[in-house]
Amino acid sequence: MVDINTHIDFEKIISKKGFLDLEVDPTLDLFAEIEKLKKEKNAIVLAHYYQEPDIQDIADFIGDSLGLAQKAQSTDAEIIVFAGVHFMAETAKILNPHKKVLLPDLNAGCSLSDSAPPALFKAFKDKHPDHLVITYINCSAGMKALSDIICTSSNAQVIVESLPADQKIIFAPDKNLGAWINKQTGRDMLLWNGACMVHEIFSMEKIIKLKVRHPMAKVIAHPECEAPVLALADYIGSTTGILKYAEKSNAQEFIVVTESGILHQMQKASPNKTFIPAPPQNTCACNDCPYMKLNTLEKLYLCMKYELPEIIMDESLRAAAKKPIERMLEISAKLGI
Repeated sequence: MVDINTHIDFEKIISKKGFLDLEVDPTLDLFAEIEKLKKEKNAIVLAHYYQEPDIQDIADFIGDSLGLAQKAQSTDAEIIVFAGVHFMAETAKILNPHKKVLLPDLNAGCSLSDSAPPALFKAFKDKHPDHLVITYINCSAGMKALSDIICTSSNAQVIVESLPADQKIIFAPDKNLGAWINKQTGRDMLLWNGACMVHEIFSMEKIIKLKVRHPMAKVIAHPECEAPVLALADYIGSTTGILKYAEKSNAQEFIVVTESGILHQMQKASPNKTFIPAPPQNTCACNDCPYMKLNTLEKLYLCMKYELPEIIMDESLRAAAKKPIERMLEISAKLGI
């Protein structure tokens, strides 16, 4: 353990590692310690469905991108600890400039977000000045600042449908989600060529084999998956939508085509049902997001104890990125979603 009298250069540790690489006393009850820190610091822990089970169980709120964005905006806590990936913590900071926003590991990025560098997207956008930009929330603050409306997988279709039919649209960064919305709405949105590595790696052939072995199983998939995989699905929806569908369905078996972290909440909600993670093209048994899984209970504890790493953002960038998020929240509230 680190001696409390020893000077620790936290900035150096974080700049080198991306998280507080300190020893944690193995005898500590981290659940109890985190609950204690929440009360002492007036802190709230927000966790995405794709986090490890221990983090989901200690969180004050678990949700998808839209739910987490709304909770981040409404909380009275002075400190927001975001157990998710970097763009999610950025979104919380954008909506809560005067609150301290913490992320257990700054390396918790997103392959989809990385697929849309703001400078390259701006050049693309400038070539289509008559297009309105709708951007999926899984993107950086820089991308949000270049957007007109932000959306999530749960509200993307209704947001697109709320716009005039003749409105030209650029949809970024997820080409699979954009293509699915085009199909659902009959639109012809211009799509940025980005994708999530987790949802692109599912194997259509292996899912078909699973379906043969489990003929009564419902295939439920996230719209970030590729079109051939979505064609096999009985239900397509956001992480929250998938969770609710499985809970309400009369089916007893489900092949789940999204990040396997959601199975924890699915099993808790429906303990007598069977949930089978869809296999990827590689040799892994299930499909995990390596970025989501960088956050651990130990990192969460250290993050809360020392209030680091903290999300810091330039005010002009924050203000520009906030506008399309607010527009999303306004549309969502108006439509009751």
